Amino acid sequence: MIQQNAEYYAMMIRAALAISLFLLAGAWRVAAAEPYAVIPKQIIYPGETVEAHMLEMVKVTNRNVRRDFASSMDQVEGMIAKRTLLPGRVVPVSSVREPYTVERGSVVTMVFSQNGLMITAPGSPLKNGTVGDFIRVRNVNTGVMVSGTVMADGTIRVAAQ
Repeated sequence: MIQQNAEYYAMMIRAALAISLFLLAGAWRVAAAEPYAVIPKQIIYPGETVEAHMLEMVKVTNRNVRRDFASSMDQVEGMIAKRTLLPGRVVPVSSVREPYTVERGSVVTMVFSQNGLMITAPGSPLKNGTVGDFIRVRNVNTGVMVSGTVMADGTIRVAAQ
């Protein structure tokens, strides 16, 4: 009788273990559901702004696809293409960049502010920059080179030298 009970409990434990493994495998499949990727509907050339109508979302079925692809429209929409993006191919996050806030050669306002004193002057950035970049700027009136931080409003806050 004891032997039969032991065999019965062993069988029940094996059945419970099999059911647990089955459920766990099913949960893993749900957790590892196919991701979505952003792909272009048309050719997008370098320097072109990526717009929503140019893109679509698709399920990724190829397990060998590169892993740094954009998985949501927010990662790509409004960005600038750094290289040609082809239709039907995933968009690597590294192939797009933020739009420049200031562009090399344009005229921007340089702002110097310290102890209540504020001085503004027209300047020309020596390179492209996005918000937060520290770049060199040439004063249009005097030709003096200064460095400053690109601000969100397109001005350059000049650093004290």
